[in-house]
Amino acid sequence: MLASSIGNDFSQLTSDLIVFDGECVLCSHFFQLILRHDKGQRFSFATAQSEFGQRLYRERGLPTDDFETNLVFVDRRCYQRLDAFAAAMRALPGLWPVLGLCRFLPAFVKDPLYHAVARNRYRLFGRTEVCMVPAPEIQARFVDWKPAQGKAAPDE
Repeated sequence: MLASSIGNDFSQLTSDLIVFDGECVLCSHFFQLILRHDKGQRFSFATAQSEFGQRLYRERGLPTDDFETNLVFVDRRCYQRLDAFAAAMRALPGLWPVLGLCRFLPAFVKDPLYHAVARNRYRLFGRTEVCMVPAPEIQARFVDWKPAQGKAAPDE
């Protein structure tokens, strides 16, 4: 399982966090699914294109121009790829945690499966030209909802 601790820089976060590709239709649907079922508002959100999202990807050595994974922070741990999906599902109420069982798939099964979908997600599900802008009532749940001006942030 790919997980790492969130550094002290994120001590101001009072909830778990999902960072997603705001231009990816599949990723945006994942965000909307979480938003719809997260009645306790456990999660905050950021787009990968935002300055905050760009920083999180850079700090993990991930590309800041091609987001092949969402980042899901649960209980101050960062999950990537299918483990991110599993962590988010386990955090939701109801029957959703059953989908979290995918974390038990062996890496030789789940990693190629995840990468195949991630590499082809724009072709399979589409892409928007701009990041989504949250409605005013949802903006409060975004840590940094304003997208960055460019695709890639400069290195620090």
